Amino acid sequence: MAVITISRQVAALGDEIATALAKEIGYKFIGRKDIEARIVELGFPAEKLKKYDERKPGFFASLAKDRDEYLDYLQLAVLEAAAKDNCILIGRGSFVILENLPNHFAVRFVANEAVRMERLKQEFGWEDKQAKQRISESAANRVGFHKSFFNVDNEDATHYHLVLNTGMLDVDSSVKILKELKDIVVTPEKEAEGKKKVEELLSAQRLVNKLVFEYNLNINFLHAVISGTTLTLQGVADSSALVEKAMSVAQKTFPDYKIESAISVVQDFKAYP
Repeated sequence: MAVITISRQVAALGDEIATALAKEIGYKFIGRKDIEARIVELGFPAEKLKKYDERKPGFFASLAKDRDEYLDYLQLAVLEAAAKDNCILIGRGSFVILENLPNHFAVRFVANEAVRMERLKQEFGWEDKQAKQRISESAANRVGFHKSFFNVDNEDATHYHLVLNTGMLDVDSSVKILKELKDIVVTPEKEAEGKKKVEELLSAQRLVNKLVFEYNLNINFLHAVISGTTLTLQGVADSSALVEKAMSVAQKTFPDYKIESAISVVQDFKAYP
């Protein structure tokens, strides 16, 4: 079935529509707390989440090794959810992580600033200044988060199948549109292709996490790509010995695959201060 990802501006009814859509089509809505809980369960310290979770990392946080570890855990959590099908994921760069899935349906919700300010004022009892500040801070954090972790502009409409203006459409109307378009975008053929692709992505990410967290291999920007029966490791290491170890572990983990290295060896490379 389809995997739906939702990107939204603050107070653009993203959570409300996602919840209603999930109920209407029988999908599981995986929200912020669900992803956060799984990231912590996988091994990322809960006290460090606030530095990275859908916000622009501070200068030193952006240079820390925790940043890459958070991304590895985040990608694994999102891919695990997508592998179960019939789910709706909101935020956390899920539209980028899953963009190559044939059965992926990406949606973004926006609304006029005045409309969103009024919603925030009604919900929290805020004045104009507080509502405007919340909108500005949220937009800056989300732009910074996506730029820092994925080098994409989350406000670029070309990343989505559909952008809906919830200042003009209510929750019920949005759900009706999404329900119909989802069936048009995600055909049975794409569902089958997507199921295979997400398993490949998940297996590749599990290997990355295994190399980083179980074997403690200090290979920066480590990434694994599966194409047919070939698995390629990418990244930057400071010695050939690290590359050989990673290749050996990968071969044992994927005995039926051809393992190739695209890891650059740079002597005295240090990604973190």
